[in-house]
Amino acid sequence: MVQQYPGNYGEDTRPGIDAARLWAGGVATAVVAALVAVVGLLIARGIFDVPVLAPKGDGLWGKASTPTYAISAAAVALLATGLMHLLSVATPAPGQFFGWIMVLVTAIAVVLPLTLTVGLEAKIATAAINLVIGLVIASLVSSMAASARTLHRRKRNSRAEQQPPPPTRQWPEGPTTYYDR
Repeated sequence: MVQQYPGNYGEDTRPGIDAARLWAGGVATAVVAALVAVVGLLIARGIFDVPVLAPKGDGLWGKASTPTYAISAAAVALLATGLMHLLSVATPAPGQFFGWIMVLVTAIAVVLPLTLTVGLEAKIATAAINLVIGLVIASLVSSMAASARTLHRRKRNSRAEQQPPPPTRQWPEGPTTYYDR
């Protein structure tokens, strides 16, 4: 259903997105995601002495380092922003699709470390860090998209689409009170 602003004959509104605002939030989300990755690694390695992503380890993450992990988290945040932008301009319910996609991608990021050939502590720590990063990215990008939503006015083109303005109430001519008679 087309929503119409009162008094704007021949115009309707469409939902849109302020791309500059969304991407500014996406860049800020990338910084936060990178910092979450660094903090997670510092806690796992420094407090719990768990060798998460140790450079000498084997497997998929064997040669990963703290900067690589942080940059990867930032890149995922930017990809999530791009996904949200695409969904916002192309789908009827972008928030629902984005939420499901992020839940599934985060689930993959949590389960994947559990399949590696490293110690159980490293598996659990990496899965926990990935979970927190996924939750942070999903929540921040969703809230940035919500604040970047706009309504765009669009003039209608054809006469068939145009509707006459609503009728105004016509008051009868003549006296309106007893004293005016």
